Amino acid sequence: MHQPSHTHCQAVKCLLRYLKSTIHHGLLFHHGSNATLHVYTDADWVGDHDDRTSTSAYVIYLGLTPISWSSKKQRTVARSSTEAEYRAVAHAVAETNWLTNLLKELRISLDNVPTIYCNNIGTTYLCQNPVFHSRMKHIAIDFHFVRDQVQRQQLRLVHVHSADQLADILTKSLSKAQTQWAVSKLGVVPPPANLRGHKEAK
Repeated sequence: MHQPSHTHCQAVKCLLRYLKSTIHHGLLFHHGSNATLHVYTDADWVGDHDDRTSTSAYVIYLGLTPISWSSKKQRTVARSSTEAEYRAVAHAVAETNWLTNLLKELRISLDNVPTIYCNNIGTTYLCQNPVFHSRMKHIAIDFHFVRDQVQRQQLRLVHVHSADQLADILTKSLSKAQTQWAVSKLGVVPPPANLRGHKEAK
């Protein structure tokens, strides 16, 4: 950062206060939750005002527990929000395929095919429509990679309302209330009572 301002300093202070207050928090793993992969994927279109690139993000749950997540800048500039979201979906599907194969090697059978949740209607339409649109030629690899798996029923892609998009926290700034809601849904919680004394002693 070449020209830090007072606003940036305030943001850093807020971040440090949050880290201090949640230093002992961790992920809650639910025993006996169903073996199904649920994937929330999101993109922040042209979120970087310097180079106009977008950010892809996903959170993958096994049952009720997140087991993989990512937030990464896209390599090229997207021409539309649908294009940015589609690339984010392709990124998430690649990771989902890897996890599915890993679970198979561990002899863990999934109860259902993975479900991808996306809050962009245009993206969900393109994934489910067998017609290839000429305006998507420049992302043809991502387009066919995702759509073919949907057509083969190897995964489901459904629309989710933006208010229920759990990957939002990885692509954009949220209000305090939204952040608290997202963190709780991600399963980030304080340690259980029987471990608190041990943590505090450290």
